[in-house]
Amino acid sequence: MAYVGIVLVSHSPSLASGVRDLLAQVAGPDVRVEPAGGTEDGTLGTSAELIAAAIGRAEAGAGVLVLADLGSAVLTTRTVLEDLSPGPLLVDAPFVEGAVAAAVLASTGADLDTVADAAREARDVPKF
Repeated sequence: MAYVGIVLVSHSPSLASGVRDLLAQVAGPDVRVEPAGGTEDGTLGTSAELIAAAIGRAEAGAGVLVLADLGSAVLTTRTVLEDLSPGPLLVDAPFVEGAVAAAVLASTGADLDTVADAAREARDVPKF
């Protein structure tokens, strides 16, 4: 069975890797979660090359969902996705909560649209 892969685009390599570690615990080993944090030299920023490589590693046959943390990460991701259309889906969702919701649904074998909806819906979950 193919599972939706997840790519985490962050300005911070540590943030992307940390969220990946969290998702590995909730989604298990079948869901490919790939961080694309920082630049090639490990500093803060975003990198089209790192994003494209992460998308390639995350693809397992069921599509790839991409979550980005802040403005220029979204812009860089959009640029990468222009060359891959149709392909990975950038979703407007909270970075951590959306990623967790997406990973849980992906681990059930849900399709890309269902996983994306779960990520988006995480925005409306109250914290109190």
